[in-house]
Amino acid sequence: MAIYKRRIEREKRTVTAMIYLYCRKRHARKAGLCADCANLLDYALARLDKCPFADGKPTCAKCPIHCYRPVMRKEIQAVMRYAGPRMLLAHPLLAVAHMLDGLKKPPPKPSHRRTEP
Repeated sequence: MAIYKRRIEREKRTVTAMIYLYCRKRHARKAGLCADCANLLDYALARLDKCPFADGKPTCAKCPIHCYRPVMRKEIQAVMRYAGPRMLLAHPLLAVAHMLDGLKKPPPKPSHRRTEP
């Protein structure tokens, strides 16, 4: 169970860093997030908390389940498209860990929802 916590927590730090980077540059924010980006972050963190893969969570790009609503999925894709390449300079450890996670083969789609830890 500790591996799950570390993996999900790192994924949360990664998506948070990406959204902050995106909002700071695209929405000219000096500090904090705009309302839209704050909403997206809350949504992304909630989706990570409910991930049915638990400790075997793949990166979102390789995930067989599309857990984001279509509008939110489009928004997070824009964030990742912008922030992904810039993460190597801004947050190199998170970026490398995320790239290594992306090399792993995604697990098969779970047949049931996981229970809360």
